[in-house]
Amino acid sequence: MNIHQMTIKEIKVYLDSQKALAAEEAAVLAADSRAGVLNAYRQWLRRKEKEERLAKQWDEMSTMERALWKEGHVYIAGIDEVGRGPLAGPVLAAAVILPQDFYLPGLNDSKKVPAGDREKMYETIMEEAVSVSIGMCDAPLIDEINIYQATLRAMLAAVQSLHVKATATLNDAVTIPGLHMKQHPIIGGDGKSVSIAAASIVAKVRRDRMMAQYDEQYPGYNFASNMGYGTAEHLAALKSLGPTPIHRKTFAGVLV
Repeated sequence: MNIHQMTIKEIKVYLDSQKALAAEEAAVLAADSRAGVLNAYRQWLRRKEKEERLAKQWDEMSTMERALWKEGHVYIAGIDEVGRGPLAGPVLAAAVILPQDFYLPGLNDSKKVPAGDREKMYETIMEEAVSVSIGMCDAPLIDEINIYQATLRAMLAAVQSLHVKATATLNDAVTIPGLHMKQHPIIGGDGKSVSIAAASIVAKVRRDRMMAQYDEQYPGYNFASNMGYGTAEHLAALKSLGPTPIHRKTFAGVLV
């Protein structure tokens, strides 16, 4: 092709369709005197660099999965929880089994992913995962058995609810009592394993949606914004309105 005979619009369309450029093409584009062509080429380079960075991140975060697949574990469940720290609402765990050809660049610990991207990733995971399930413990049970035990129970329930049986798990930080299969607890696992990261996204989105519903049921606490965490606004509402049925009565700040 002759780049010099192409319009800037044509070059942009061409670059959008290219995963890679021949050395000659790159040299011609870099030497083009038109500012619009140089800008288009630089944008393509930035996009290429981002794609390569995310592909490398995916490769690094799939290390444990590849090792387990090599051992013969076809179905590996990533497990993560959300909601250990809030003053209100449930602790919720997700278990996710991803197919071996799954690829979702940018997937990471849900706390590192913008809310809009989390929602899009959630939809992709729910559509393409082999199996997804949720386990949950509500505030009264948290008060009864403590948050740590409630977290473990929610994780166990999530794995046991999978409609495809896992033979190995990748857990964020903990070993789950009563789960009789190969477990791999990973500290900071939601940033080190794509399976745990997927579970992190699912758990976060599902719990956020629940808290938005609770905000309508119990107005005044702004649950849709604070997700039950002890913000200044939330604490002020507790003082003026008192706790709701979804508040954890044994948590400091809620104690009555």
